[in-house]
Amino acid sequence: MNKPLLLTLHRWITLVFALPLLAIIATGLILSFEPLVQVSGISGPAIDAGRIVELVKRYDPDSKARGLSVNAASQRMTLHGAGTSAIDLATGEPAAAGSSLPDLFLWARVTHERLLGQAWLVTSSTIAMVSLMVLGLLMGLPRLRNSLSGWHKGTAWFALPLILLSPLTGLCMAFGLTFQSGAAPGGGGRPVALPDAVRMVADSHELSHVISIGARGGRMMARIYEDGELRAYAVNSSGVTPLPRNWPRLIHEGNWSALIASPLNVVTSIALLTLLSTGLLIWARRKLRKPRARSNKQPGATVAKAA
Repeated sequence: MNKPLLLTLHRWITLVFALPLLAIIATGLILSFEPLVQVSGISGPAIDAGRIVELVKRYDPDSKARGLSVNAASQRMTLHGAGTSAIDLATGEPAAAGSSLPDLFLWARVTHERLLGQAWLVTSSTIAMVSLMVLGLLMGLPRLRNSLSGWHKGTAWFALPLILLSPLTGLCMAFGLTFQSGAAPGGGGRPVALPDAVRMVADSHELSHVISIGARGGRMMARIYEDGELRAYAVNSSGVTPLPRNWPRLIHEGNWSALIASPLNVVTSIALLTLLSTGLLIWARRKLRKPRARSNKQPGATVAKAA
């Protein structure tokens, strides 16, 4: 392969997509901590289904809410799409301002999935990220040295499985690839209202382990932590039925095992940030070095001409 050509392509793709990649990787780093925060939130006391239903009817009498999320540790509930703030389950009143982590995660997820409101920008930047890794592989094994370039190449090769798996699973999610065989179970029942969905989920699962219940993809779904894994369930008139595992989503979001996958995603995000920053610094140093080299040569050239 023509290594100078590969290096030129690698450099220009990085420069063109530097800002979108920085935003995607930085928000991905923030979201890497979300599974750990969610797991810590299910350690609270049991949650009464009747209390949840009562508050849903009180704060959403017109049934406009798309769903809800609960946090057992803080004993709070949030209705999505109802225009209300977090609700204290103990008092039934709007909760006092506290941790802004849910808002931070929500902002990071929206930015991560739709940068500047454009999903295509995220998809094209992710494709560019994969292209950069492929070009790096085609350039061959590096010589590892204690230099900026050496750290750049060493990070890429030693973290290769993680940094390659992250954008690939992201592209699978973007293009709807779940690698599930057959139709999803529980799809034949009639839709149910949010209060009914809460009662049905509470009959078979502890509500303190529930992350969210709401409409998603045209159906009512519940996301529940079981043995450290965030499982998805379909909720309809037929009952509460487990959905097949969407492995690209589980791997990308770190929800297959919060205590293991979440730290791995943190390492992946730091490695990607290291590659992007060192790559840009290498380019900047080379651009600054050329003008200096030219300026150093000019006096000698002038003397030679005069002689």
